[in-house]
Amino acid sequence: MCGLFGFSRYANGSFKDINALTRSLAEESTVRGTDAAGISYCHSGNLRIVKEGKSASLIDFKHPDTVRAVMGHTRHSTQGSEKLAYNNHPFPGHVKSTRFALAHNGVLWNDEEMRKKHHLPKTKIQTDSFIAVQLIEQKRQLNFDSLRYMAEQVEGSFRFSILDQRDNLYLVKGDSPLSILHFPKEKIYVYASTESILYRALVDSPLFSSMKQGEYETVPIDRQFPQIRRKNQPDRSLHWWS
Repeated sequence: MCGLFGFSRYANGSFKDINALTRSLAEESTVRGTDAAGISYCHSGNLRIVKEGKSASLIDFKHPDTVRAVMGHTRHSTQGSEKLAYNNHPFPGHVKSTRFALAHNGVLWNDEEMRKKHHLPKTKIQTDSFIAVQLIEQKRQLNFDSLRYMAEQVEGSFRFSILDQRDNLYLVKGDSPLSILHFPKEKIYVYASTESILYRALVDSPLFSSMKQGEYETVPIDRQFPQIRRKNQPDRSLHWWS
């Protein structure tokens, strides 16, 4: 059990103290994992990943108020020691001229099988989740097709978040929970693993006033998002924000 959280804004300019939103989402997400935590965001055209092998409640995550998107992860270790930074999320990836970061919640049980089947390179990363990065890299592009390919290859429980250096944020939902809210006035989507985490985080964020006044919308993932279907597997939902 791990936690995913983050946001995507679709308007330019500063958002007053948006760091408070990131920190609140990260801290509330510790209920799903305290072994490690990390975030990824873009600044000046560069994709940045910040992660540490300790609870998010002990990390003071900071980024510019002008960032358009942040994706984060809190880890409950199941495979690969959190004391080794490269085992923690988000993981870096690279396709052609695009760099991306990927985070995963769940357990994948066919990672070694996929690595052999697709002749993927060996890696020092011990975490099962990293196979998702390698499968995307194998397609040499980051888009709906490569994400669909990855989601149809892996077996297990999952949801993925992927952020690229152009502030495109992708969410791939398998049978793990995910909750998303849209705040039209602030022009921002905010997500977390569960509804309870999301609502608790927003109480201590700049969005609390709009939430209190009911100025938000729940995003119905399974109805609105394109579906990835695989025989004998749960529905997988895929969405993208830019």
